[in-house]
Amino acid sequence: MGRFSDGATVARLDRAFFDRPTVAVARDLLGATLRVAGRAVRIVETEAYVADDPASHAFRGPTARNRSMFGPPGTLYVYRIHQVVCANLVTHRGEAVLLRAGEPLSEDLENPCGPGRLCRALGIRLTDDGTSVVSDPRIRVERPRGLRTPIVSGPRVGIRRATRRRLRFALVDNPWVSSPRLPARAIRQSRFPRGADRRP
Repeated sequence: MGRFSDGATVARLDRAFFDRPTVAVARDLLGATLRVAGRAVRIVETEAYVADDPASHAFRGPTARNRSMFGPPGTLYVYRIHQVVCANLVTHRGEAVLLRAGEPLSEDLENPCGPGRLCRALGIRLTDDGTSVVSDPRIRVERPRGLRTPIVSGPRVGIRRATRRRLRFALVDNPWVSSPRLPARAIRQSRFPRGADRRP
């Protein structure tokens, strides 16, 4: 446990944080810090992939490629698509949160705007697939206690199925959010944004 410069207590996120409804985890990861071997970003954009989700890699069940999505909460699911490595954090069995963009917190960090760029900037590799961010000494997620951040939500991008579900979340007006930007008028008004999946 540590402290931010404003005195806020910072805690490493434990398994209980990830063992919650996927939409809640996707929202609550916004503003958290992802640290990988001394490099760090503030998470500014996420997408939720939930149960019975045709856009999810886990939709058809476990395979050699997606086996980490069926691991314990807080497991990293890392995969490659079009020569780009992307990272997700598992919540429940077959459900995960895609880390879409980060804001640099370390000096001389590459641009982490976008899921592939985020992994490249932090040095997340395919060999990190299956790693637990709850216990691994190299990769961890931290969040100030009581953190509250204004959030926008909208449809996910870069998928062909379930395209209208509002399961993409981002910090309002943050310049590191990837394109297309979510309009500020979509600011969350309730715990579960309209159209989001409420299931655990």
